[in-house]
Amino acid sequence: MSDALQQSIYETLSQLVLIDPHTHINPHSPASKTLADILGYHYYTELAHSAGMPRAHIEEPGIDPKEKVRRLAEGLGHIDNTAQLAWLLELSRELFGFEAERVDSSNWESMYDAALAKMGQPDWEDQVLLKTGLEAVFLTNDFDDPLDGFDTRRYVPCLRTDELVFHFVKASVRERLQKCSNTQVHSIDDFRRALKQRFTHFKSRGVRACAISLPPFFAPVEVSDAQAESALGRILSQSENVDADSRSTLGYWVFWELARNCVEAKLPFDLMIGVNRAVYPSGVFQGQDLYDSRVSLIQYRELFNAFPQVTFPISVLASVTNQELVSYAWIFPNVVTNGHWWYSNTPSFVQRDLHARLEAIPRNKQIGYYSDMYKLEFALPKFNMFKRCLARVLAQHFVIDCRWSETRAIALGQQILRGNVETIFGYQ
Repeated sequence: MSDALQQSIYETLSQLVLIDPHTHINPHSPASKTLADILGYHYYTELAHSAGMPRAHIEEPGIDPKEKVRRLAEGLGHIDNTAQLAWLLELSRELFGFEAERVDSSNWESMYDAALAKMGQPDWEDQVLLKTGLEAVFLTNDFDDPLDGFDTRRYVPCLRTDELVFHFVKASVRERLQKCSNTQVHSIDDFRRALKQRFTHFKSRGVRACAISLPPFFAPVEVSDAQAESALGRILSQSENVDADSRSTLGYWVFWELARNCVEAKLPFDLMIGVNRAVYPSGVFQGQDLYDSRVSLIQYRELFNAFPQVTFPISVLASVTNQELVSYAWIFPNVVTNGHWWYSNTPSFVQRDLHARLEAIPRNKQIGYYSDMYKLEFALPKFNMFKRCLARVLAQHFVIDCRWSETRAIALGQQILRGNVETIFGYQ
C-alpha cells in the first residue's frame, strides 16, 4: 500500500505548476546551449575533480564545449552512485529523449548530439519550462542590475546584497553603487540614500525578495550611525587595506539598513547561512566552499527580535543545523524554513529534514524547495527529487501513521510546494 500511495501522491503533486523561489538563472540566456553548460555545473566538476580528475583538465581556458564533455564523461563512472548523476540521467531522458543507465566513453557523444538537437530549437526555453511545470523563476540580481530586457513576471528579480555588506572596501563596488544610484557616497547619510534608491529601483521592476549569503562567523548587531561613519571614513581612505574592525562595523550597519529597507518595501529577507568560502582553494570553480558546524542561529536573535515585520526565509548549508532551524521557525513568527541548500540537497538529507519540519512547524511557514540552478534544465530532476521525498513523507507519516486522508495530505504538499511561495513572497 505504501509504495502505491506514495506514487499516487507524487503523480498528483507533479501536476502542480510551480514557482522556483531561488535560482542563479541568467534571464538573457536561461537555457543551455550545449551539454557542456550542464556538465559544467559545479556539482559535476567538483565531483569529477574529487574523484581524481585534474583541475587543469576540467578548466583549460578556451576548451571546446564538446571536448569538455568528452573529458568530464571520462570521470562520470566514479560518480554514477550519486544523486547528481541521477539528475543528469533523468533530465537527459525526459528532455532529450536519451535513454541510458550510465554515461561513459561509449555513449557520451550520442548524448551530446541529442542534447544539441533539442537545445538548437528556437523555442527550447519554453519547452523546458512547460515540461518542468514552471511558471516563474526567481533570480539572483546584482545590486546594480538594470533589470531590463526580460519578462519580470517569468524571471522575477531578487536583490542580492552580499557585495554591499562584505565587499564595500573594494573601490569597484563603491563605484558601481555610486553610478547605479546616482549618489556620491561620502557619508553614512549618502550610503543610506544610495541603498534606498536601489530598493526603489528593484521595487519598480517587481522584486520579491532581498537576499544574502552569510559566513559562519557573521553575528549582526545594530551599529550606530556615528560608529558606521567612522568606519566608512577609514574605508574610503584606505580601501582594502583597512582594518577588520572597520570592515565588520560597516558591514553590520549595512546589513541592519537592508533589514530596515525590507520593512519599508515589505520584502522578505532571504538569509542563506553558514558558508565558508575558499576552504579548498585548489578546487574547481564553485567547488571550494564548505559549511562549518559551529554556526548557530543564536547569532541572529537580535535581528529576528528587532524586525518582527520582516519575514526571514532561512536556508542552512548543512543538515546538522536543521533541528535548530526547525526550533527557530517553531518559536519566531518571522522565521521561515526555505528549501534544502547545497550540501543538504540529496534525498537522504532532504527526506529527514523535511520530515522534521513538517511534523513540527506551522504549515504556512515552510517553503518546500528551490532549485538553486544556473540553467533551466536542472529544475526538472531537482524538483522531481524533492517531490518524491515529499510524497514519501506525506504517505508514510501523515496518511499511514497519522491517518490523514490522501486528499488532505496532498493539500499540505501543494501548500509546501506552491502556496507558501505565493503568500510569503507576495507572488500572485
